[in-house]
Amino acid sequence: MPEQGSSATRASRTLLHTVAKMHYVSDLSQTEISRRLGISAATVSRLIRRAHKEGIVRVEVRDLTSTDEIADQLVERLGLRAAAVIETPSEAGVLAALATPVGRLLREAGLGAGSVFAIGWGRTVWELIQAGLPRIPGIITVPASGGMQQAAQHFQVNEFVRLSAEQMGGVPKFIHAPYLPSLESRAGFLTDPTIREHVTLWDRLDVALVGIGLPYSVDLAYGGTPGTPSDVALANAVGDVLQHFYDIEGKPVAWEGEPRLIAVSPAQLRAVPLAIGVAASPEKAPGILGAARAKLINVLVIDARTAQAIFDIL
Repeated sequence: MPEQGSSATRASRTLLHTVAKMHYVSDLSQTEISRRLGISAATVSRLIRRAHKEGIVRVEVRDLTSTDEIADQLVERLGLRAAAVIETPSEAGVLAALATPVGRLLREAGLGAGSVFAIGWGRTVWELIQAGLPRIPGIITVPASGGMQQAAQHFQVNEFVRLSAEQMGGVPKFIHAPYLPSLESRAGFLTDPTIREHVTLWDRLDVALVGIGLPYSVDLAYGGTPGTPSDVALANAVGDVLQHFYDIEGKPVAWEGEPRLIAVSPAQLRAVPLAIGVAASPEKAPGILGAARAKLINVLVIDARTAQAIFDIL
């Protein structure tokens, strides 16, 4: 008898679970469930009520939170100077949509002729620039790193600088040097008067616009990019800004290429009044968190879905 009772209980809960899934997951009406299972509609209704009572079905009513409120939470919890959050578009175009809040931040920053604007490389930054930057006549645009010997458009940082200057009415300053030369070549490049003059601008940046890289393991799982270094030391890196890698706590992850980089340094990034990190991918949440903790960015512009992914790991 105890075995029969136990079996009956399991069968009862199985029926509760089946009815609940048919109603709430498959979106079937109670009448349709009654027809398919060969039980009365009244029994279906009773089973649904029992499923609620026994915790098989839980109803959650989430509070509506505006994007401004989400941005305020990001500022408070990540220690940022400012943040902007957009609704995640249902269609493609989320990267370009980040241009509106970035443009607003640039207009409100008090930038003008002679202000220095460093621009990183990557898909997010490229799409944002393609969408358009505000007019700030006389602003100086400069790459945040040397160039990469790759054909893809989103690696052409000098072109980013040229187009940004064209849109803003600014003055482009190019850096015709690779971002990752040998140590000997690096020293040689930095003795070139023009390159040295433009790299020196990194010491007085007013604003920087940078992308945030995927966790190293995720990047490799996707096949990496031509800009992804191959270094086992980076296994615990959750992201990078300008190839400066770090862990989830924001502590730097050393790799063999770091001393060879021609790029704005972490110390220079931390000194920038407006270091804007842009991203739109929940998979980048660990990297965004690490970048904020490392103080490589002090302003964040993302979409709501990515913001939620950040809150989920805090």
